[in-house]
Parts: sequence; structure tokens; C-alpha cells
Amino acid sequence: NAAWAHPILFRRIEDARRARPDLKMIVVDPRRTDTADMADLHLQIQPGTDVMLFHGLLHLMLREGWTQPDYIAAHTTGFEALQALVADHTPEHVAQICGVNTQDLLTAARWFANSPATLSLYCQALNQSSNGTAKNAALINLHLATAQIGKPGAGPLSLTGQPNAMGGREVGGMANLLSAHRDLANPQHRAEVAALWGVPEVPAKPGLTAVELFEAAADGQIKALWIACTNPAQSMPDQTTVRRALQRAEFVIVQEAFATAATGDLADLLLPASTWGEKEGTVTNSERRISRVRAAVAPAGQARPDWQIASQIGQRLAAELGRPQDARLLAYASPKAIWNEHRESTRGRDLDITGLSYAQLEAAPAQWPRPEGTTQSQPRLYTDGRFASPDGRARFAAVRWEPVSEERVSKFPFSLTTGRLRDQWHGMTRTGTAGRLFAHSPEPCVQLYPQDLQRLGLQDGELAQVRSKRGSLVLPVQASAQIAPLQAFIAMHWGPEVLSGRDAQGQPGLGVNVLTTSAFCPSSKQPELKHTAVQITPLPSAGRWSLVAMAWLPAEQVWLARRALQQHLPRFDFASLVPFADPTAELTDQTPRTGLLLRATSSQPCSPELLQQLLHLLKLDTPDTLRYQDSERDQWRALRLNMPDTEGLRSLQGFAVAGDTRSGRWLQDLLEQGRALNWPARQWLQASSTPPQGSAPLSRQVCSCLNVRADAISACLQALPGSDGERLLTLQQRLQCGTRCGSCVPELKRWIREVPAPA
Repeated sequence: NAAWAHPILFRRIEDARRARPDLKMIVVDPRRTDTADMADLHLQIQPGTDVMLFHGLLHLMLREGWTQPDYIAAHTTGFEALQALVADHTPEHVAQICGVNTQDLLTAARWFANSPATLSLYCQALNQSSNGTAKNAALINLHLATAQIGKPGAGPLSLTGQPNAMGGREVGGMANLLSAHRDLANPQHRAEVAALWGVPEVPAKPGLTAVELFEAAADGQIKALWIACTNPAQSMPDQTTVRRALQRAEFVIVQEAFATAATGDLADLLLPASTWGEKEGTVTNSERRISRVRAAVAPAGQARPDWQIASQIGQRLAAELGRPQDARLLAYASPKAIWNEHRESTRGRDLDITGLSYAQLEAAPAQWPRPEGTTQSQPRLYTDGRFASPDGRARFAAVRWEPVSEERVSKFPFSLTTGRLRDQWHGMTRTGTAGRLFAHSPEPCVQLYPQDLQRLGLQDGELAQVRSKRGSLVLPVQASAQIAPLQAFIAMHWGPEVLSGRDAQGQPGLGVNVLTTSAFCPSSKQPELKHTAVQITPLPSAGRWSLVAMAWLPAEQVWLARRALQQHLPRFDFASLVPFADPTAELTDQTPRTGLLLRATSSQPCSPELLQQLLHLLKLDTPDTLRYQDSERDQWRALRLNMPDTEGLRSLQGFAVAGDTRSGRWLQDLLEQGRALNWPARQWLQASSTPPQGSAPLSRQVCSCLNVRADAISACLQALPGSDGERLLTLQQRLQCGTRCGSCVPELKRWIREVPAPA
């Protein structure tokens, strides 16, 4: 969903389509996302059927004569085996497996093969799969077979989930790699690195990959874990196993920049690390361009750069192990010294940068390769049809389609996919501290096909239990036209810091990844985070006790209150805790007014002691708080108002409703609006689904940057004539929505299609 996950790149795609109206965009996605909604062709395949789709497209290209035999003969090997494999991938067979129609398959094959240039952009849905390597290889097969590679605007382009993902691989940042794309299993590669370092040998045994590592720790085979730059207690699949590993390990070090990371709560030792704005070094982007990174500010407190932490601990270990002579191996003086060693490691490799210097990077970024003796980088690879293999030929991969590791069955009839929200990033250790970024998708939910919701007897906002073979969690449901039948979607960001409660065994909730499977690709070892078979059942509402509490808090107390409230979330069957911020605050305001929203439900009312603790943390136990209590019905309402102005008007600063929570929705609207009213206490405290006279529901926010809401957009569009493009331009001029980061532009275009122009 590049419109949400890669907004800067997607703006460039939109610009290209405006400049070239004949440019075609195909989107392959089980969901009809904002990206898919803007496509010329949406192939809404079943999850995990990508290899089948790609083989089916190649079958059609061969049948129609759309491949490039001369290119295949001159620059590749292995095509005969692939050709034999795809022979039985007929359009009818592929359409049945993938869930798309044959005419769309033919259209996609024709556009891909016959375009002057075809670019494939893909992200984690291809990679995070038990068949991920095959998916990547099958897509690359299409580019090789049609010669859509090595020329402007053509080729496979992986939209990696992390900045500098390419840079990390270049230096060997994986369990089976050494620097400069060397393979740890290759004796020659190990010998080259040993010679560079001046050591007798490099260990031949690869390390364990992430899933393997945590499974080994859970089984007691790993005694110590050192975790840096990642948050496995939120992001790893099968969280039950991950937690068992972290608890069983005798020593857990967490090297982290943010105290909000869930993994930090399970550490024996915390090492404060500097974050990106405090670092020096280099990064490499997706076009192989190396750029210098310069610190904007000094590291806070005792924080140190990651390289310095590793270097200093390594030198101390050398002394502790009685090998002081080996301390020199980690005695780096600066990031420049590390980069110079990396540069030398690339000599003779495909990414040779021995012709570059740190001083040159100070002046301007540069691409690899640039071997010693050259003055220019190679701007584009494979233009001459030569590839990084011993004979210079690309290898076709005759990979077979395999179904997802966990297929739907009668007990688990839904396919759960996970993905990004528009305004959040990964585990939300950073974005989760900015209340304004929750306005577009304010709370956790599971999205379902509308008819599936009806069939389950559920309505929007009601709670359902989502269960897989590994665990369960409770979530509000939301009908979505983006979701296909018998599929479900939960955002990947909702970890235990935000989404919790207790399961049927009374264990604390562990966020969305308590559901996901640890099955992984045998080649890449990436886990299948993008598909899980789940069961979804309504959570009985009869006799259930609920709580909704929301309050503005002083800036210096909001995050302390959040940490304290998080400790109480597992005491409920379902609980979510999210920040919110003043939507009218300027983007330049670094400390906008912020508050917390807590929702919880249980089969039994919480104890008076727990309720009092929650109210205290939300500043709803002050002497001026309005209260209503019905102990017999286990109902409680508390509201905090500001002091009346000269006209007797007061606005809501915080509220908690328990037992009967019907008024929670309109109280939330009033609090966020900041609307001043002259209601008596009786009206503020009334329990009803609709508010007293004088208030209106708050419309959903569309533009997070400038707080432009759906009602304003709809009203503006109803008066705007012209073409879709003209209406978008006028809308942006009048309301300014979509003129900052641009992430809401796809949604604005959808509004333009849905709100007709005046006659």
C-alpha cells in the first residue's frame, strides 16, 4: 500500500501519471487499499498466491509471443526448466487459485511485457512469507523474460521496510553474511575477511536467524540475548514463544533509544543508544547511493552510538577473556575508521567502492560500484546484460508455488493479514508518542468484509475475539469495503503497549503478534507475518462491564501516566490505551496539548481500588470533579470541567464512564472539540446514547497535518464543479488539505469520486 507506506515515492508516481496519462498502474493486493483504488487494474488475489500469479503471467507471455528470446539466449540461463514448469499454469487454473478473472490476467501480462518500461515495486508482503524467496524470484523471472531490466524505468524495485536496509546488508548485517555480499558458508569468502582482519580464521558456523534464535532461547539453548535497534517483544511473530525466550534467558541486554519499546521492560540491562538525529556515518538507499549522515544534536544523557557501544564492550570482553591483543580488532576511533575498513572489504566485489573516500562523501553522495582507478559511479546496473555471477548471466529460478503455511480450515476460517497504518511506523516506539498521529486511525480494530460482519451478528465497534493456533486477543470490529470475504486485517503496529487484556488462561495480552505464525521461508528465514488463519467470534456483551476514560493531562505527566496505566491493562479481558492531541495545534508546536484514552471491558466489574487508581492517574479524583455513582448497578461517572468563564461556559477536561458507557462517544467528541457549554451538572452526567441539546458529533479527521475533517471536505466538494483534477486543486487551495506531507491525497481523490460535482 505505497500510498500509505511510502508517501514520498507515491507522490512521484502520481506526478508521473499526470505527466503521462497513458502510464498504467497495476496493483496486486488482497485488500482494496487506497493504492489499489487508484490503479488502472487491481488484481485482488488470495493471500499467498503471488508465485502462482507470476507463473500464470509468464505462461500467457509465452503463449502470446510477448517474451524476448534473443535477450534470454544472450544473457540468462535456466529458462528451459522454468518454461516447462509454467506450462500447466493456464489462465483458468491460475484464476481459480488466485481468485481473479482470466481477462485481467491477460491484460496484466500484456501491459507488463509490451510496455516500453515496466517497474515492479514490492514490499514486505512478498518478503514476509514462508515462500518469500520464491515470490521474489518469480517476479524477477518476469523481468528477465521480457528484458524489462537494465534500462530507465524498468526492473524490480524492493521498497524495503527500513531506511538503510541496503546499507545493513552491504556490511553483512545478517546471520549468514559477511561484509560486501559475502556468504559465511563460502570458505574463500571467510578467508578474505580473515585476511582483512588479520586473524587466523572466521567461524564457519552461521548464527541463528531471528525466529530460530528466539525458539532456541525459549528451549534454554541460548543463555544471553543482546538486542539492539529492534523491538522483538512487539514485532516478532508468535509472541508467546518470544516472551518465554526473554524470560528464560539468564541475561537480556536491550540497546535502545526509546523507553517506550516493549522489549525494554524485559531487560536485565538497558544500554541507552543514540537515535538517528544524534548519529554520524553513512546510509545507502535503494539506488545504491551512499550518503553521509551528520548529527543534528548531541546524544542525550549517557546515550552513545551503537558502534561505540559494541566497540567498547568488545574491547572489555577481550581483556576479560585473557586476549588483550584482540582488543585492537574493535579499537575504532570514529565512524570514518569503520567506513574505511568496510571500503577495503569491498575490493573486487560487485559493490566495490575502493575508488571512493570519506572526503568525497562529505562533498556529495555517490553510488556503488566505483572501483579504485575510476572517477565515476555506475548509475544503472545491467545495462550491458551482464549480471553478478561467475559467467555474467542471470539465473532463472524454476520455483514452485506453495500455499501459505497455515491454510484456512473450518475451525480457523478467516485469513488474517497485517500491514501499516497511514500515520504510524513499525512498533510505534516513536510515532506512538505523538498523539496527533492517532487522529486518522485512533484505536485498534479488526477490519472485516461487511457481509462477514453481518453473518457473525456484529456491528461496528462491538468486540470480537480473534484466535489463532498460538493465542488470542479481543478487538473492536470495523466493517471495511477494502477487505475481501473471509479475510481480516489488523494493523501491525498494535503491540502490548497499546492493545492488551488477558486471554482465556488469564495471561497478559501480547498485541497483534500473539496471533501470527513463526513459520518462515527456508531460504531467507523471514517469517510469514502477512498471513495467519484465525477464528473470529463475537464477545458476549450480556452482563459485561465496560469502562471508557479520557482526559487531557499536563505535558510533564502524560507519559508517566501512560506507563503506569499500561501496567493495569492485563487486569481486563480487553483494554486499549492510546494518546490523543489537540487537533488544532500547529505542526511547529513541539509539545501540543496531549491526553490519554482508555477503553476496557471485563466479565466482572473492576475493584473499587483499581478504579480509584485509574481515576487518580487520569486526574479524575480532584475535589472539583463531578461524580455519579450507583453501586448496586456498578455504574460510575466522573467528569472534570474547567472553571466557568464570564458567561458561565465550561469545557470538558476529562471524563470516565463505567458500567453504562453509552455517553462515552459524545463526551469524547466534546472533549476533543473543546466546546464550551453552560450545561448544569445533571446534563453533563446523564447516561444516554445521544447528547443533550447543543452538541454535535466530531467528524473524522482526514488530513492529520492541518486537521481537515471529513465534513469540511464533503461540504466544500458539494460546491465544486469541474474535472476530478480541477476539483482536487481547488479543494487543496481552499482547505489546504494534502498540501503538506501528501499522505491524505489518495483519500481526497476517493472523496472527489464519491461526492458528485454540482450540476
